[in-house]
Amino acid sequence: MLTMPVLRNLFISLLLVLSGCSTYQPGNPDNICHIFFGEPDWYEAAREAERQWGTPIYVMMAIMHQESRFVDDAQPDRPWLLGIIPLPRDSSAYGYAQAQDPAWEDYQDESDNSGADRDDFQDAIDFIGWYTDGTQKRLKISKWDAYGQYLAYHEGRGGYERKTYRGKPWLKNVAKKVKLRATYYHQQLNTCEAELDDQVDGWF
Repeated sequence: MLTMPVLRNLFISLLLVLSGCSTYQPGNPDNICHIFFGEPDWYEAAREAERQWGTPIYVMMAIMHQESRFVDDAQPDRPWLLGIIPLPRDSSAYGYAQAQDPAWEDYQDESDNSGADRDDFQDAIDFIGWYTDGTQKRLKISKWDAYGQYLAYHEGRGGYERKTYRGKPWLKNVAKKVKLRATYYHQQLNTCEAELDDQVDGWF
């Protein structure tokens, strides 16, 4: 007869195998409750990032939605010469958070997470928390201000200080969308956060 510890280990092993076979893609990325109920590990990672860096889950998730739509290996479109010759991408942005090489390397160094991967949700959400925390410290933009945080995230902190966004009306419109999505996510999360906590904390 299989004992409970053996059954638990078999279950965990099965989960690891299944998680290695495919990458989770939210079926309804407009609803944060659906996202997290579909992948409780994402909620646990987002909650940990919030506790570590102080940025609300709904702000981090709104930024990630805008950057990658939760696609793990998202990259900017590659330009093509004459429609047939692939050219280098204009940006090194990659992964869930669309972090560029220099920012990601800074994160790896400063967070002591040298093995972090941009196509790993836990690392990506932690990166967003780390970056927004640094933005608050340097630029005094509230961690609850999804609009300002996104402008600094997109332009870089130096670009924000130079106010490069002022000449980009389209970017300010995008930041407004991020702010609105953060508001929706916040409202949604209020309805399911307690249940998510119970689900995550209640495992075995």
